[in-house]
Amino acid sequence: GAAASVGVVVEEAASVGQAVLAQDDECDLGSDTQCAVNAMQLRGKKTVAAEAASSSPSPSSPSSSSFASHAAAVITKEDESARQQAMEDATKLRQKAAQVEADAAAEAAKLRYQAIELQFQAHAEQAHRERGSFPTIGSRANQDPVAPANGSWHGGGLVDGLPGQEQVLAMEARDLDWHMGAIVYQVFVDRFAPPEDLESKRQFIQPPRTLHNWTDPVFAGVKDEETKYYTNELAFWGGDLKSLLSKLDYIKSMGNVLYLQPIFKAYSSHKYDTSDYFELDPEYGTLEDFTALADAVHAKGMHLVLDGVFNHMGIRSTWFQDAMASNVSKERNWYFIGEQYGKRGYKSWQSGDTLAELRLEDKSLQETIWNSSDSVVATWLKRGADGWRLDVGTEIGREFLWDLTQAAHRHKYGSLVVGEVSAYPRWWTESMDGVLSFWMGWIISGVVSGKMGGVFAGMQIQDLIYSSSMEQLLRSWIILSNHDLPRLTSKYPDATLRKFAVTLQFVLPGSVCIYYGEEIGMTGSGDPFNRAPMEWDKIGDGNEMYAHFTNLLGMRRLHRALRIGDFHQLLSFSLLAFIRRTDRIDEIVIILANPTDRVVEEQLNVPVEDILEYTLFRDILSNETVRIHGATCTMAVPPHSTRILTMVNEIGPNGAQYKRIYGHWQTFKGVEATFSLGNSLGELIRDPNVMSNGTVYDDGLKKDLNLTMNISPRANDIAIQDQEIPTQALS
Repeated sequence: GAAASVGVVVEEAASVGQAVLAQDDECDLGSDTQCAVNAMQLRGKKTVAAEAASSSPSPSSPSSSSFASHAAAVITKEDESARQQAMEDATKLRQKAAQVEADAAAEAAKLRYQAIELQFQAHAEQAHRERGSFPTIGSRANQDPVAPANGSWHGGGLVDGLPGQEQVLAMEARDLDWHMGAIVYQVFVDRFAPPEDLESKRQFIQPPRTLHNWTDPVFAGVKDEETKYYTNELAFWGGDLKSLLSKLDYIKSMGNVLYLQPIFKAYSSHKYDTSDYFELDPEYGTLEDFTALADAVHAKGMHLVLDGVFNHMGIRSTWFQDAMASNVSKERNWYFIGEQYGKRGYKSWQSGDTLAELRLEDKSLQETIWNSSDSVVATWLKRGADGWRLDVGTEIGREFLWDLTQAAHRHKYGSLVVGEVSAYPRWWTESMDGVLSFWMGWIISGVVSGKMGGVFAGMQIQDLIYSSSMEQLLRSWIILSNHDLPRLTSKYPDATLRKFAVTLQFVLPGSVCIYYGEEIGMTGSGDPFNRAPMEWDKIGDGNEMYAHFTNLLGMRRLHRALRIGDFHQLLSFSLLAFIRRTDRIDEIVIILANPTDRVVEEQLNVPVEDILEYTLFRDILSNETVRIHGATCTMAVPPHSTRILTMVNEIGPNGAQYKRIYGHWQTFKGVEATFSLGNSLGELIRDPNVMSNGTVYDDGLKKDLNLTMNISPRANDIAIQDQEIPTQALS
């Protein structure tokens, strides 16, 4: 037995020696301080164990058994904790290395994308000097709209004045950016789909909160003096993530981005009074339910955006309770607390009794909400979300919006951050990827109501493009209605006006945001009546509004120009007239919107060099046709209606005349964008083999300019397949 014990000691000594080597490997030769300490401890204990083994008495010695037991105890009792600590540190280092590797891959993808931007910008500089236009791919760093002579970019982001290949690159980049031209479907989870088991919700919804059947009407509330909430805020219909998942095919038919109103733990049914940002409200389900939903959304090629309420939170939050209870708590600095805030003792949002404003200036709070790798923003992006919609974005402020957006991109490359902005979008669009454009919604409202002329509406949109950028508009959500605004059927009882408004939402530049139920004509003059349960029995071909939405959705998916194309106003006396265009001439769309009470027929100039004589266009909505004569278009537009004219692929002389025009169905094979699109004549005058910035256009550069890019469905990392950007293209 003693001999066996000594053998155990020797084996343990060898085991500790192996642990030392493993610890050195895991620590990269002890480069991490704590890891190095652990390695040194193991080396010391290896020496002790080895000496103990070498100097141990013979098996016949009476003291050998006790010595072996003592030596073994040293190994097993004292060293076990060190080995365990070393293993834990090694695991942490492996996790850290994996995160570093992932961050490096994301950074490499960003650098590759920036290389494309540099190439694009280099080619565009000559165009800027000659024509005063200077577009960009995805950039937010715009300058003031000053005269081209001083060398500053006006921020237009329009590509039609560029040489051909730059146009192709710009549109390829837009195609890859899921933020641009999306169709967003907004869901209030509690009211969207009835739960499988309503009664099971009673364990979460206790009085004074109330649970209702799906067909029960919503109601105006009165203030509950005990909770300080209004009774309609405490009314629940039981919708959850599982029931929402059962309707995902329907949501997919409506859009490619699912936006969920707040889903985090809260006391109210609307959940804009968050009490715990890290916890899913149990009424909605479990984290497993969230993961299942996120996976299913991604499997259908869609993206998932969550609602972040970071300007304020509910007073039932443990953060807030701790802050009020202790002057020395960490959370004390996360709120505005003091006698200066009256009898409440804290700064409440909009003087309400249930919401406390957050003091975002506190660095530790910034770390908790968005900055650190385990922050609220990072946690939910890692759990499967693809982006954030920020409540009352203007109150967060542009500096913090910018910080939060950059942090989100760092946590998940390709993620989206948009904010609720009811002000003029300029500068706000630079703080985030985009805004919830209530401004564009009010422009549409003004046109539909007749309070803003169509011509002036077009001018306002064109001005915003030049003071912000085209691509910032494409990332912004056009808001006509939501949980705070009247539903369209209540705002426009006349179905003609309602269809007119929705049609403009689908053809103007931006991402369409559909509030659940608008597509079936649900009513509601405002909160809480605009938050009624989804009326699933209204869906069908017999629903006129549903049919109109279905047509517009199909049109938007089919026509690339309506998703990512540039906007150019057409001069008119009475119409809101404009074109949407890409790098391909056969994708151009001409829009004529008549906001007046009479039929309008005007001869409009269509200043697009590549639309040739007698080209046939067809109206998507009415199927009526018109031909272009001398770059002009003349077509009668009925009152409060829109013509959406797309080019027809005519077989015969009218189509064949496009044989040497890039981007037409009947373009000859071999006609290249570089010499046949945009400022191709300027290229040819210089040298048929030299581009606008002096780059030699040889076979190698041809290959590099025709880059193929992939985008991961989950990580959204942009990659260039087996290509390198040539040095001369970046000069």
